[in-house]
Amino acid sequence: MRRVSRLAVAGIATVTLAITVSACGSSSSESTGGSGDSGKSKGIGLAYDVGGKGDQSFNDAAYAGLQKAEKAFGVTGRDVEPQDGESDADKTQRLETLAKAGYNPVIGVGYAYAPAVKEAAAKFPKVTFGIIDDETVKADNVADLVFHEEESSYLAGVTAAMTTKTNTVGFVGGVDVPLIHKFEAGFEQGVTDTNPKVKVKSQYLTETAAEGGFSSPDKGESAAEGQIDDGADVVYAAAGLSGQGVIKAAAAHKVWAIGVDSDQYAQSALAKYKDSILTSAMKNVSGAVYDLVKSVIKDGKPQTGVVRGSLSNAGVGLADSNPTFKGNAELQAALTKAEAGIKDGSIKVKTS
Repeated sequence: MRRVSRLAVAGIATVTLAITVSACGSSSSESTGGSGDSGKSKGIGLAYDVGGKGDQSFNDAAYAGLQKAEKAFGVTGRDVEPQDGESDADKTQRLETLAKAGYNPVIGVGYAYAPAVKEAAAKFPKVTFGIIDDETVKADNVADLVFHEEESSYLAGVTAAMTTKTNTVGFVGGVDVPLIHKFEAGFEQGVTDTNPKVKVKSQYLTETAAEGGFSSPDKGESAAEGQIDDGADVVYAAAGLSGQGVIKAAAAHKVWAIGVDSDQYAQSALAKYKDSILTSAMKNVSGAVYDLVKSVIKDGKPQTGVVRGSLSNAGVGLADSNPTFKGNAELQAALTKAEAGIKDGSIKVKTS
C-alpha cells in the first residue's frame, strides 16, 4: 500500500451545510414509491458507511440522529450495516429494500452511496432519500446533507498550534479523497495562521476506502506511532473507525489526540483514552438526520436539494467536554476570535 503524506491539491467543490435551515422541495408527505403502496411511513431507513455502527464517530453520529427521531416522533428505524467489498449494486439493493419495506426517509451515510441514491431515488419518487457528505445527486426527492469540515478543522489547527510543546503536530486522514483533503487543508491552515513555526506531518492511510482507510484502527495506530516518533505531540485524525487507533497511540505515549465527527471524549467505548482526547472537530450528522426525518414525518415538507451547515449555524464546531480544553482561557479566546473571523469572512478557509 502506498502511503500519502502530501496536502492534496485536487480541485474540489466547496461543500457547506446548514442543518437547521429547511431546503426547498416537494411537500408531499407520502413516503413510499411504486404503485400500490400506502403512502404512510413505516419509519426511518439508515444505511451505514464503511466501518458501520460502533465507530464512535461518523456512523454513530447518524445513529444518534435516528434514535432522537424515533423518540421524538414515535416511529421506528431500521439501520443496516455495510459488507466488506460490496459494490454500488449492493448499496442500491440495500436502499431499495428499505424503500420497498415502507421506510421514509431512507438515508445513505457517506459519499460512497451517491450512485446508489441516484438510482434508488429514480425508482421510488415518493420516497425522500438523504445522502451525507455528497452533493452530486440532483433529484426532487433527494436531500444532500453536506458540511464545512474545513471550518471546524481550522479551529482544531488553532488548538493544536497553541497546545504543542514540540512545535510538531500530526494529521491522519483515512482515505486520500477530496472530502478528507478538506479536513487536512483547514487543519494545516489553522496551525500555520496561529504559529508558522509549527510543523504539520500529514499521512493518509489508504488510497481507497476498500483498502480499509476508514475501518482499520491498526492502520491508524501505526500512522500515529510514526508521527509521534517524529515529534508530534498533538495528532488530529479524520479517519472514521481508524481514528480509534490514533487515539489509542496518543494515550499510550501521553500526547494529545483530536477526535472527529462525534464528541469522542464523551464516547463510552473510548472512556479509557478520554484523558488524551483534547477536543473533537464535530459535524452535526445527528442533527442532519433528525431534521430530515422531521421534515418528512412531522412537517410533511421533505427537505430536498443541498442542505448546508457551517460554524454560522452550529453545523460544525469543536467539542468542549474535556475540562482541560474548556478551561484554557487563552485558547478559548483565540478560538472565539478565529470563529468570528470565519463567520464574517475575514478568514477564508481553504478546502484543498
